Amino acid sequence: MIEARGLTKRYGNKLAVDQLSFQVRPGSVTGFLGPNGAGKSTTMRMILGLDTPTGGNVTVNGRPYDHVQAPLREMGALLDAKAMHGGRTAYNHLLCLAQSNGIPNRRVDEVLGMVGLTQVAKKRAGGFSLGMGQRLGIASALLGDPGILMFDEPVNGLDPEGILWIRNLMKQLASEGRTVFVSSHLMSEMEVTADHLIVIGQGRMIADTSMRDFIETNSQSFTVVRSPQAEKLNALLQGKGATVTPDQAVAGSFRVHELSPVVIGDLAAEHGIALHELSPRFDSLEEVYMRMTQHSVEYRAGLPGGPPPGWGPPGAAPPPGYPQQGGPQFAGPPPGMRSRARPAPRGARRPAPRPRPCRDPTEARAERWHRTLRPRCPRARRTCSRRANRPRRTSTCTRSRRRFGRCRRSRCPGSTSRPGSRRVTPHRSAVTSAAATRASAGCCCPSGPRSARSARPCGLWP
Repeated sequence: MIEARGLTKRYGNKLAVDQLSFQVRPGSVTGFLGPNGAGKSTTMRMILGLDTPTGGNVTVNGRPYDHVQAPLREMGALLDAKAMHGGRTAYNHLLCLAQSNGIPNRRVDEVLGMVGLTQVAKKRAGGFSLGMGQRLGIASALLGDPGILMFDEPVNGLDPEGILWIRNLMKQLASEGRTVFVSSHLMSEMEVTADHLIVIGQGRMIADTSMRDFIETNSQSFTVVRSPQAEKLNALLQGKGATVTPDQAVAGSFRVHELSPVVIGDLAAEHGIALHELSPRFDSLEEVYMRMTQHSVEYRAGLPGGPPPGWGPPGAAPPPGYPQQGGPQFAGPPPGMRSRARPAPRGARRPAPRPRPCRDPTEARAERWHRTLRPRCPRARRTCSRRANRPRRTSTCTRSRRRFGRCRRSRCPGSTSRPGSRRVTPHRSAVTSAAATRASAGCCCPSGPRSARSARPCGLWP
């Protein structure tokens, strides 16, 4: 059994869990529901001892989970299906968990067959799909044959056959007297799987009751009636103060509010009216859940068509972020938010390129020659021992980490300074040839050609 008393968790100014107290009893499937950011995953992490509570405590079978010697034998959990070493095979992943918890190796083959991964047991887990990774995570939770099981979104990524399998598996485990605690956002699956519900919103408790009581107490009940004498029966029901509306799901039937099926049946029998259908109906779990958590949703998205069905009673105003029914549709981003620029369609005329400064052909050829055929320092191309021993061309001497002409170990070609000197004088012939090139080349650019001061040492030109 899992028991939490005044469980509280705070991250800075954010109160994730606020005074939660509940019990997860054995023999039933307990559903854990809540909107995004309600604190479900944080509560599960505190149950496993992965997060330390700010206040309160939580115990597993009467003691903290992090004090258990063999945790997989006490409680199996699935929080993140991809929390595994991608280079290990499925078999080795489970074998590592088994050996660390004193579980016999034969149990690995049993759980692989149970989740349907026997054929891929020797394949690496990093190449598994989302559904296969989910099955492997479930196998990890079942490895120690524990009495308590906790799943977070167990049907995520599973195919229809896998969803049916995990649903029947959780029911079977609960029938064996085990404690099953499952969190999910699929209300349709929780409605047919869970026996008890714990609903939280913004870290606070909303409901802790059975599935049947949660739906019947918070739903709008009505009775579906179908009769060949519908007009006569409608007049009698309205005379009793009932509200009658046509049922859009089945042709020829109508919904009766504010009268129980017993009263409707007695009234029809008293006046000799035949009934083809008389069935009480309740709202679905999804509709009740949306109505109960409407004020606890922290991350709400706006819809052009209005709020989702079942959000509230007829005529209720939509929640913040939803436009009014029949009003203007979404016309663009809200004020202050910049819209994303769309790419230009194919065939559209591109803007003209920026004009480049005119250059004399002689100057361009001279500069291209100096850029491609210039002499290089003999230490510029060396083998770099720090990056996979691959050769690279740099503009720095490897030994001294200095620019060309400033090498401390030997005199660089073209330098007139002594070895180790920081001041380097370029070749006089290099300066002379540069001046001659500039004098012979004409340029109409306002900035003019490069000056002699931009020439680098060793006769190397940019």
